[in-house]
Amino acid sequence: MTTDPHALDQPAGHDWDTAGFSTRAIHAGQDPDAATGAVVPPIYQVSTYKQDGVGGLRGGYEYSRSANPTRAALEEALRAAEGGGAGFAFASGLAAEDTLLRAVLRPGDHVVVPDDAYGGTYRLIARVFGPWGVDHTPVDLADPRAVLDAIQPGRTKLVWVETPTNPLLGIADIAALAAHARSAGALLVVDNTFATPYLQQPLALGADVVVHSTTKYIGGHSDVVGGALVTADGAQLPVGLTGPTGTTALVDAIGFHQNSSGAVAGPFDSWLTLRGLKTLAVRMDRHVANATAVAGYLEAHPRVTQVIYPGLASHPGHEVAARQMSGFGGMVSFRTGSLESALAVCAKTRVFTLAESLGGVESLIEHPGKMTHGSVAGTALEVPEDLVRLSVGIEDLADLLADLEQGLA
Repeated sequence: MTTDPHALDQPAGHDWDTAGFSTRAIHAGQDPDAATGAVVPPIYQVSTYKQDGVGGLRGGYEYSRSANPTRAALEEALRAAEGGGAGFAFASGLAAEDTLLRAVLRPGDHVVVPDDAYGGTYRLIARVFGPWGVDHTPVDLADPRAVLDAIQPGRTKLVWVETPTNPLLGIADIAALAAHARSAGALLVVDNTFATPYLQQPLALGADVVVHSTTKYIGGHSDVVGGALVTADGAQLPVGLTGPTGTTALVDAIGFHQNSSGAVAGPFDSWLTLRGLKTLAVRMDRHVANATAVAGYLEAHPRVTQVIYPGLASHPGHEVAARQMSGFGGMVSFRTGSLESALAVCAKTRVFTLAESLGGVESLIEHPGKMTHGSVAGTALEVPEDLVRLSVGIEDLADLLADLEQGLA
């Protein structure tokens, strides 16, 4: 008898969905190994599995592209962390996004995207799916009316949301946008990478699917690349679309495309990501505390012209963020007044390492215009040339502030 590895049953008496976040992150999908009692899921570094007669699969496993026990443990843990119906783990965040887009879009369809979306997401939608026949409209997600006006009933199949956005940390009202998407028969997708499931639960606010680059906060240690999708329980494809398995269930379409395209998370990467997820809550508490202090310090600095952090009362999305997030995250962006001064700050810090990516325990600094968002230069998504983005780590706060002080001197 085969089973669905994306819908593993919990042992009797272990309904982790009713537990607190950290308990779910540590235990969901990670019961002690039945054979040895090992409390950490093993790394099943295996490509194929012995069958008990033709089609006699043990636990539903036949080939590791289709399913692997280590990856299944991660997918169940991610599902539980986001409070969803099913989880899927991929080789990168963009692999997760590509699989989702292929599952729900067809030539002639339309997508609403943030007007300051992550450069890689915009490149995928505009330059890969654009020639395939998919149109997109960038819009200010902080303005629900503008999003509603950008939706083309009958054509718009996805409203793509980042909140906070990357790198301008804009805030979108998830519940309001979910209602607008639903009224047009479209899906609301939320990239929850910056907020993490610890600080924000988009599915509970009406989103249909959550996207993660698990490379970032969920992995948390800058040592693994990965991505994830988590679908809402019972989520359906956009109105009028039937998936490749003959159903309208979003989970079926994503599962088919994950297996068909094959950009899955490997067992060791899954194991590293699972290890990172276990400590997400305690790390995020420190990220948030340090970022809040850094934002306050920068706001008072004479050489900083603007600080962008949802936790500041000066942020235009502060009230919405306070309503839908339990903390304001570890990302801080600021402006220095000129390209030259922004580049100088990036070159002078030492505790803040000049590098792309984010969400690791170590603090990073980057210039979005010339680094992570270079792919949107000259488009409607181009970022200010004097913008600096910080991923505030969990080092001692005094050292972080001293490093910024000498970097701005």
